Amino acid sequence: MRLLLTSDTHVPKRAKAVPPQLLDAVARADVVVHAGDWTDAATVDLLESRARRLIGVYGNNDGPAVRARLPEVARAELDGLRLGVVHETGPAQGRERRCADRFPDLDVLVFGHSHIPWDTTAESGLRLLNPGSPTDRRRQPYCTYVTARITDGRLTEVELHRLPSRQ
Repeated sequence: MRLLLTSDTHVPKRAKAVPPQLLDAVARADVVVHAGDWTDAATVDLLESRARRLIGVYGNNDGPAVRARLPEVARAELDGLRLGVVHETGPAQGRERRCADRFPDLDVLVFGHSHIPWDTTAESGLRLLNPGSPTDRRRQPYCTYVTARITDGRLTEVELHRLPSRQ
C-alpha cells in the first residue's frame, strides 16, 4: 500500500494552489494523509476528488467549514498498521514520550503544525512523522511531503520529497 503524507497546505493564504508535483503524487497513492491547516474547504475537495482514500484532520488555522468535515484526531488501520493523524503535538522537547503516552494504541502518528519534517521513534515503538509543508517552508531549505509504503503491517520506504519553493 502506497501512502502520501502531507500537511500545512495553507491554500489560498500562503500559497495560491497545491503544487502540481504533490497532486501527481496524490494520484499514485493508495491513501493520502493530511495533518491539517488546509485553510479552505476547496483544498479538502481537491484532494478528496483525486485521492483513492483521504484521511485528514483539521489544524489550528482551519475555520468552521473544514472543522465541520474533519476530526481533530483521525485513526485508521491500514493493512495491519495502526495509523493516527493529529495536527499539533506540542514542543519538540519531550514529543516522543508525550505522544506515546497519548497514543499508546498506534504504530505511526502523522502530525503537522511546525512545517519542519520530523521522523523519530519513541521508546514504545511509536513512529512520529511530520511531512513538513508543500507550500510554506518557513525556516526550512525546501517545501516537502513524504511518501511511504505499508508492507506486512510495517511502514517501509519512507521518503522525504523536496519541492521547489513557491515564487
